[in-house]
Amino acid sequence: METVKKSVLLIGLGGRGRAVGELLLRSGADVTAIDPHDTPALREETASLRQRGVQLHLGATSLPAGAFDLCVLSPAVPTRSPLVQEALNRPLKLIGELELAYQHIRCLALAVTGTNGKGSVAELIERMLVQENRRIVVAGQRAQPVCDVVEGTAEADYLVLQVNAFQLERVEHFRPVVAVLTNLTPDHLDRYGSREEYVRATARVFANQQAFDWAIIQREALEVMRGLDLPVPSKVVTFSAHDREADLYLDRGLILSRLANWSGPLLDLDQCRMRGPHNAENFMAALAVGRALRVPLEHMAGTLKAVEPARHRFELVAEVAGVQYINDSKATNPHALEMALNAARPGPAGQPNLWLVAGGRDKGADYHSVAALVGQRVKGAFLFGEGREKLQAAWGLFTPCTPVGSLLEAVAEAAKRATEGDVVLLSPACSCFDQFRDYQHRGETFCSAVKSIGGGLKIAHPHIHG
Repeated sequence: METVKKSVLLIGLGGRGRAVGELLLRSGADVTAIDPHDTPALREETASLRQRGVQLHLGATSLPAGAFDLCVLSPAVPTRSPLVQEALNRPLKLIGELELAYQHIRCLALAVTGTNGKGSVAELIERMLVQENRRIVVAGQRAQPVCDVVEGTAEADYLVLQVNAFQLERVEHFRPVVAVLTNLTPDHLDRYGSREEYVRATARVFANQQAFDWAIIQREALEVMRGLDLPVPSKVVTFSAHDREADLYLDRGLILSRLANWSGPLLDLDQCRMRGPHNAENFMAALAVGRALRVPLEHMAGTLKAVEPARHRFELVAEVAGVQYINDSKATNPHALEMALNAARPGPAGQPNLWLVAGGRDKGADYHSVAALVGQRVKGAFLFGEGREKLQAAWGLFTPCTPVGSLLEAVAEAAKRATEGDVVLLSPACSCFDQFRDYQHRGETFCSAVKSIGGGLKIAHPHIHG
């Protein structure tokens, strides 16, 4: 895409929007940027853009006058926004941040999307390829915005991308040679009108693939896509920890393959530091990507066996007086909470032994979907943030629910009631943006609260048994 001396309108400046503006400046565009918000933090974040000649309009309620050659939309701005609707009604080409970056990258793209597990799978792929001395650039939610790394792709073999439904809404030519779909459960229903709309946006990761590209898809997610008649034009490999009809599947702790010329056992979870069905699926996705890129199985297996659990993903922070404290701040929807509840150590004779710390900003999710499991596993829930009343309404009949004023208060109350053999689990099932910068900030706050509980902390080894 040629942007030199072109007049470009950028809608949305927070987070990735800033990176979009900087890429447009580096590529020679004349940039006008607008955002419906006007906060001290946003002014500070965009000050460098203003200094470099970007015409900024914060607190905008309509598009600026004038003609533009192109409009780039930050993924943080929903399509229903009045600013976006006005842009759609103009004779104006509109693309998203991901599409803009893709048209500037100079290596092959590998994309990982889905409701949960994107970051984990992308990290596993990165580790495997680095071990093979492949030159890798990583971008996405955990790493840098993709617009910040495009120049580095000129010397790389692969760009490993974590992408979400928001970014995929406005792709036009984006084509990953290998695309992974980890799973599909209802999410972001505060932005999408229905589950189907969310699924359609996510499935766009495959839209431009060719017959010789690869689609690595959880089998259950593929069935959802087929139910909506969403095509996959590339070669498909399925995986599942629960469906033995998948190409890669789980059987008594073994990851097995039924693929031609690659059949048999691939990985023994008992030899890995990360276990549980959700980690098994992450391993399956990574193994399938490695096969597509011709990485030897023995090399992949050795790398995966050594991987430690990542921060804020079912991370065992400490054990105090026989009580485990687990930080699963990355769990921002009910499906992620479900995986954490199933992965936590069981109570005696199957009795509930979890003290759940949950809450944050509601994304329109159906929290009733995990209510029965909450009743089976949770002794009591301490609920904080904007979504606490909705969580209490969903779970109150299944387990005692106590609304609290903050995460710190929730941890303190859970610690008071927990006894030996119990688990205090932060698994919020909501986004963090009501009280925290990001899920990492929320997780660090939990860890600090745990470490301030009292002396004699026995810090746990980060080996997690799912």
